[in-house]
Amino acid sequence: MCSFMFLKFMMVLFNFFIFMGGLTLLALGIWVSSDGASLLQILRPFSKQSTQVVNVGFFCIVIGAALVLLGILGCYAAHKKSKCLLLTFASIMLIIFISEVATGVVALTYTSFAEGILRAWATPALQNQYGNDPAVTKLWNSTMTQLHCCGFSNYTDFMGSNFQNATGGSLPSICCRTNNNTCTPAQAEYSNVQGCFQQILMIIKENASTMGGTAAGIGLLEIAAILVSINLYCHLDNEDS
Repeated sequence: MCSFMFLKFMMVLFNFFIFMGGLTLLALGIWVSSDGASLLQILRPFSKQSTQVVNVGFFCIVIGAALVLLGILGCYAAHKKSKCLLLTFASIMLIIFISEVATGVVALTYTSFAEGILRAWATPALQNQYGNDPAVTKLWNSTMTQLHCCGFSNYTDFMGSNFQNATGGSLPSICCRTNNNTCTPAQAEYSNVQGCFQQILMIIKENASTMGGTAAGIGLLEIAAILVSINLYCHLDNEDS
């Protein structure tokens, strides 16, 4: 009896975390979807894929809602001692776990593909809209200032751009390690400020252990939830027999 109550408590605890995770994802999806107009404005040069950003918001809403329902399902199954619902819960969790592993493998495999997609958006934005479009300019200025980087690859992303033509050949000041407000291509080449994509990769590598630990923690939580639900199912099955 004590072991059953412990399993039931752990089932409720695991599903509480699943429920909260679903609420977080749901809130994120609602925020992305509600702010879709400004996101589309920023991603205008990447027009074919820009609507996918808003679609990601709806995707987060769907997944978040599914996790919320899954958390409720797990708690309800444990409370009602329903073998059918417990088995359904374990099956769904197993499918989610396999999907996450597959997604992780694909993400690691197609890193260069992701770089190509980002470059296809970033280069036209820097060439045509930086300095003219307030939303794009603010986004890039904030990114370059916080990451101490210049452009997507380096300062050459601004060469021949509308911004350079409008400023008489100058580049954004962040591209030069000088105290001057102006930044010439020669100064930018000498300063050798890294591109933002390389800086992002460095940050990811520096925090790889944290990200890996978080992913491993989520995976262990899912596996534990599956095992607890199966144990509860077996316990109820033994009671019936």
